[in-house]
Amino acid sequence: MRTPMIAGNWKMYKDVNEAVELVNSIKRAIFNVDNVEIIVVPPFTDLSEAGEMLIETNVKLGAQNCFWETEGAFTGEISAPMLKSVGCKYVVIGHSERRKYFGETNEMLNKKLHVVIKYGLIPIFCVGETLEEREHGKTWEVVETQIIEGMKNILDNDLNIIIAYEPVWAIGTGKTATPEQAQEVHKMIRDLLAKLYSVDFSERIQILYGGSVNPANIESLMKEPDIDGGLIGGASLKSESFVDMVKKTSWLYAKK
Repeated sequence: MRTPMIAGNWKMYKDVNEAVELVNSIKRAIFNVDNVEIIVVPPFTDLSEAGEMLIETNVKLGAQNCFWETEGAFTGEISAPMLKSVGCKYVVIGHSERRKYFGETNEMLNKKLHVVIKYGLIPIFCVGETLEEREHGKTWEVVETQIIEGMKNILDNDLNIIIAYEPVWAIGTGKTATPEQAQEVHKMIRDLLAKLYSVDFSERIQILYGGSVNPANIESLMKEPDIDGGLIGGASLKSESFVDMVKKTSWLYAKK
């Protein structure tokens, strides 16, 4: 059985003092949860402080982005070795906001995936369609292309990677794909990975759902067989709601 995962993407929120307060609150509240992978993904400015606080805890650290070069004259960018040095284990790659606002293409994301994997970090690779694409029946065409082009020449069946399906129309809008809609795409992703890699690979890979996940809908989403967790935005910015989702997920999986 795949281990469920709850990852909190803080986006461009929380200065260092606020980050310290939030991390402290989270790690105290869920210190005894041992059947859920728990990740916090703060802004770059908070990573070093958060990394120190999370040493020897059950909460892991992730970054929101990473450049495809390891060093050089790339003003404003952060490299994979830099992220490792502050304690990051995970890196979000290809979030829809990066695609939309910063013009990140499948080709660029492929280069980022390669460097993240090279340095032993675990990518959380995001895919998903816009509302217009869904309304025109192009959901699967878009997601399939993002996976095939984004994961090009990543051939290792032992690869440690996480996929996050995040329908763009449900991010920060309060709208959520129904559990059935999300499950349909998750199953299609798993079937595609079986074809591209192997059945064993597709069965062990974690596929998260992202798109206005909150304490009210986490249980219904997590009951679907191919949804392994949540990449959570706004609801991860308050300890109470994030902890609630971790505990509900833990309780659900303890019953299985």
